[in-house]
Amino acid sequence: MTETCVILDIGGVLEITPETGWVQRWEQRLELPPGTVNQRLGDVWRAGGLGSISEREVHEQVAARLHLDAPQVEAFMADLWAEYLGTPNDELIAFVRDLRGRCKLGILSNSFVGARERETSLYHFDELVDEIVYSHEIGIGKPDPRAFEAACAGLGVRPEACLFIDDVAVNIEAARAVGMKGYLFEDNVGTIACIARHVNATVPVPGPASAGRTGGRL
Repeated sequence: MTETCVILDIGGVLEITPETGWVQRWEQRLELPPGTVNQRLGDVWRAGGLGSISEREVHEQVAARLHLDAPQVEAFMADLWAEYLGTPNDELIAFVRDLRGRCKLGILSNSFVGARERETSLYHFDELVDEIVYSHEIGIGKPDPRAFEAACAGLGVRPEACLFIDDVAVNIEAARAVGMKGYLFEDNVGTIACIARHVNATVPVPGPASAGRTGGRL
């Protein structure tokens, strides 16, 4: 079995996730000063990203800190997930799907509690790659070197065999620091060409990219 490996980020790479302005709309609706939502919930977002809080507890904290009733909390969280999940980057996903059996494939994502269930349901990433490492499940997020080490361990590969794709420069630098090759996602054309070179495959390069640089995660 080949040791060559490609590991990808989700938000801004496999998902197109531009900012929707949902936080600003809620601040206007609740007549709160700009920045209040993230100020009040910043530690909740961090805890959710590392899995130290459950979805139920997230809902409870949102209700308590923003003084929302149950239907409002559901609407608030629906807006959060709409931005978080974005839309699929179909071109890149299709290319990665065609790589199955030709190299090891993985995902390493700074995530939020509840992400696996939703992304599995919507996008079937569990069928796309061999291993998915979510920050909220291992309690470690990028750019911590241990996140990259966990992804390699889960795939059974050495870092130097891996190409890591992310849309955040500091994460690319961290991947390179542990021995991986790193490529900063900016569009599909460059990314697909880079992956093709890495796996030593002859793959036709597509036309103009349908997806450019996109937003990131919580």
